[in-house]
Amino acid sequence: MSDLAGKVIVTVAPTGGFLTTADTPFIPTQPEQIATDVARCHSAGASVAALHARLPDDQATCDGDIYRRMNTLIRERCDIVLNNSTGGGVNGDMVRTRSDGTRVVDWDARLQGLHGGADTCTLDAITAYVSSPVGEILMDTPPSRAAELAEAMRDLGIKPEWEAFSPSHLLQEIRDLTAGTPGPHLVNMVLGLDRTFQNAMPYSPRILQEMIDYLPENSVFSVSISGPDQLRGLTHALVLGGHVRVGIEDYPYLENGEPAENVRLVENIVSIIEKLGLQPATSEEARQILGLESSDV
Repeated sequence: MSDLAGKVIVTVAPTGGFLTTADTPFIPTQPEQIATDVARCHSAGASVAALHARLPDDQATCDGDIYRRMNTLIRERCDIVLNNSTGGGVNGDMVRTRSDGTRVVDWDARLQGLHGGADTCTLDAITAYVSSPVGEILMDTPPSRAAELAEAMRDLGIKPEWEAFSPSHLLQEIRDLTAGTPGPHLVNMVLGLDRTFQNAMPYSPRILQEMIDYLPENSVFSVSISGPDQLRGLTHALVLGGHVRVGIEDYPYLENGEPAENVRLVENIVSIIEKLGLQPATSEEARQILGLESSDV
């Protein structure tokens, strides 16, 4: 592992489950667009792609066939590590309405995200209301369902990527569900969504350090930050030995407020990595760091 010292995994999150072309002209939403965009980002230094699928009308989905088509197209172009979302989004076939009128992210729809052939999948072991353009929507994930999702991933040979929005997620669900399981445990700490996800945390140096202090043993951590604090927070994460995520899903703007293509966002963080005397990891190096099997590409 010594030859991996100073290597940083750059994850690109090109689409997400919320934004549309009305928000930014550069967002890719369909499999061919996403595959082309991800390949450009891979050439610029990204070694992991955090992917959301969209329906033909650009609304959110975790449809396994759409994920598989997207993943196949990406693998034809590059060997980037593929991470598929099981959170989906707040519209499309991801949302259903309960008898009491509460709108919830559909559990069965989330499970479909496991069937796209990805290397890793996000595991949001959280229960929270999401404030969306269409109102409040509940992501309902009691501990039993989080355990079910983790077990299903492992049965399929998928490595869970735990997403933590606050210290409590690390001290409760993630701590409990990683106990007794082999590492390295992949943890993405998501900050800056405090105005979107109930109980999520903003970025501050103290909050990031506290969350790192609560990581399970044998963890590999990455940080994604939404909002104008992104580059400051990601630089802090790099200094603390972490990996980083950028992309239109997290923050679609350059420092001057100009909308940016995903490849520009990757190039910017790679420049910071290199100025710190570090290097972006290749996809194969990322696989070694994350404890994944080597790619056949």
